[in-house]
Amino acid sequence: MQFHHHGYVSGDPRVQPAAGVGVDRPDELPDEVDVLIVGTGPAGMITAAQLSQFPGVTTRIVDRRDGRLEIGQADGIQARSVETFQAFGFAGRIIEEAYRITEMSFWRPDAEDPSRIVRGERPLDDPSGISEFPHLIVNQARVLDYFAEYMANSPSRMRPDYGYEFRGLEVSDDVDHPVAVTLVHTAGERAGQERVVRAKYVLGADGAHSAVRQSIGCTMQGDKANHAWGVMDVLAVTDFPDIRTKCAIQSHNGGSILHIPREGGYLFRMYVDLGVVSPDDHGAVRNTTIEEIIAKANEILHPYTLDVRHVAWHSVYEVGHRVTDRFDDVPLEEVGTRAPRVFIAGDACHTHSAKAGQGMNVSMQDGFNLGWKLGYVLSGRSPESLLSTYSAERQVIAQNLIDFDREWSTLMAKKPEDFADPADLADFYVKTAEFPFGFMTQYPPSMLVAEPAHQPLATGFPVGKRFKSAPVVRVADANPLHLGHQHRADGRWRVYAFADAAPGEASALADWAAWMAGSPDSPVVTHTPGGADVDSIFDVKVVYQQPHSGVDIAKVPELFLPRSGPFQLIDYEKVYAVDPEHDIFDLRGIDRGAGCVVVVRPDQYVAAVLPLGATAELAAFFRQHLLAADRQPVA
Repeated sequence: MQFHHHGYVSGDPRVQPAAGVGVDRPDELPDEVDVLIVGTGPAGMITAAQLSQFPGVTTRIVDRRDGRLEIGQADGIQARSVETFQAFGFAGRIIEEAYRITEMSFWRPDAEDPSRIVRGERPLDDPSGISEFPHLIVNQARVLDYFAEYMANSPSRMRPDYGYEFRGLEVSDDVDHPVAVTLVHTAGERAGQERVVRAKYVLGADGAHSAVRQSIGCTMQGDKANHAWGVMDVLAVTDFPDIRTKCAIQSHNGGSILHIPREGGYLFRMYVDLGVVSPDDHGAVRNTTIEEIIAKANEILHPYTLDVRHVAWHSVYEVGHRVTDRFDDVPLEEVGTRAPRVFIAGDACHTHSAKAGQGMNVSMQDGFNLGWKLGYVLSGRSPESLLSTYSAERQVIAQNLIDFDREWSTLMAKKPEDFADPADLADFYVKTAEFPFGFMTQYPPSMLVAEPAHQPLATGFPVGKRFKSAPVVRVADANPLHLGHQHRADGRWRVYAFADAAPGEASALADWAAWMAGSPDSPVVTHTPGGADVDSIFDVKVVYQQPHSGVDIAKVPELFLPRSGPFQLIDYEKVYAVDPEHDIFDLRGIDRGAGCVVVVRPDQYVAAVLPLGATAELAAFFRQHLLAADRQPVA
């Protein structure tokens, strides 16, 4: 964490100085905003948290509840999400309080006595080391708390506006604030009163029954609910030996349980199979009592018993596999003719079972994808056409999720005798681990993702996929760390230059650094506002092939030692060397002879891999989605 560059900081360095709309931020929801977010679930909160780093943008997030969520329905945190939490500065703290999944037990009927269940396979949760981050279980409410803290500490001093329910919206030709949103107070003296807030853009993150989705004419497509599960968070006494291990449990009668230990050492969650729902059920299964769910769990667990002492929360799920055909208000036949004004994210546009633990995780990636794009457009960095990439990128990901979840949930509900091999369920879990971990997402070429023509220069950084971190050593202080963990959710692009030679030698890197620092065509020169810190838009770092002791920092190009803040202090944290035991050049397949440039988007996805000499190609890539900056000094 870097601070003091604007003067001595004696308090919590996570609290950034107020700026822009954060100075004297009004308590009352204003009549006009730049972005109005409806819903304080994971998708809405991460979008708000990202936008909180754009203090020139007025963002407000509303929710019909009268306060913070206390008990969350989602709890599974995949490694990609923890990686994202690292960018928002709270991965370490949430890891400390969460339950960590290290392996999973698969239970099935005993071949000699099918009325009893026995343990089968017990595979590691991440046997191939897909990520350095863990797979966690933690209350969704705590995730939202951390995002709320991040927002409150941001320059914009953002916080949720509780007690407002969305009633409808209209999009007009108003140039400044074309979306008129009708809200109604749900609490306090003004309960029941309506008011209208005008916005430039609106995000509906208001859940599976999204009223925002309905207001823009989007409909869910796919399978309707046809299978029910009772879910309960309980404190109980049991003789089931794997009560503190994640389990998939299949019984002799076809019923199954997905068992998930919770944080804190005692609490656990069970998704209990309630069977196929009849088409003429008309929601009656939702009246299943907690006593019936507990009884069903005991039936499945035989010969083990479950004595529930306290129920923290329970519900009945009837979730099908459904996704909308678009994630914004632009009809498919009008795509490319106008920019979107209203977006939907999370459960508002994709619903599925809870078995793969994807709901909250994919929803947060929706919001992370959209947040910085709205910030760029509203702060004048990018054209409005950038916003069309949100639906184009995320709708395909949601469909992939639906397809995967349909297969996984079908296997979970399958009777043990219907498997060709009893180990098939465990094998599927292991073989497909990269998908639920969140690392299969790969965005196709677009204005934000270059063609992978130069992929051989860095085979371990696939273009369109998230930037997979690796160990390095910071040259200035010899600190070993992960390169990707230095990526903060501050809205900046990351440009990593992998050197072809040591500093001070004539090299392609030296030529590239000189061009980036001084050429009129350089992205840094073209797109950085006058008067702003040179690294305010692009965080440019270098990684040398030598150990840190062999890198003379006095010979490193000035591009990698930028000056920042009112005192123009030198930033020494952009120069790295290889970790001798985990050489990033070897780990990520980087061409040692040629070196390369790896461009990473603000949401951590690799946008381009380019030769050091491809300066015109680099400049052209950024001109697709960034506007030339105002070169006037910043007031």
